[in-house]
Amino acid sequence: MVTMILLGGLGLVAAFAIYVRLAPSDPARWNISLPMDAPDDCMVRPARGSASVSCLIAEDPTVLLRQLEGIVLATPRTTRLAGSPEEGRITWITRSRLWGFPDYTTVQVSQTCTGTRIDIFARLRFGGDDMGVNAGRLSVWFARLTAE
Repeated sequence: MVTMILLGGLGLVAAFAIYVRLAPSDPARWNISLPMDAPDDCMVRPARGSASVSCLIAEDPTVLLRQLEGIVLATPRTTRLAGSPEEGRITWITRSRLWGFPDYTTVQVSQTCTGTRIDIFARLRFGGDDMGVNAGRLSVWFARLTAE
């Protein structure tokens, strides 16, 4: 009886792991326009299960997105879901090492009279708390971007 319960539990864990890795990622759901009402203070703002940053940078929007994409795609287990530098918005998926949980990061840029506004929003798909993973990743990416 105990063996059957353990095997059943193991089967549920395996089914969940397979679902997490194979669940489709709909670009219409994740590559969304970001609200432009966040302060452009260049500070990573962590929240439960997500993080965001907004900033004004003196750089061409397309060049800025290309630079950021180079940084992002150098991150292990990260791929582009949708968008392009020419569109002004890109969404990437970064998966956790062990379970393959997907985190979605969307960046959009727009030209303003004072420079290029960049808005980045990273969020998890499964669960309620990412234990600061998205904020940490955004901090690294943003530090590399502003150092270049």
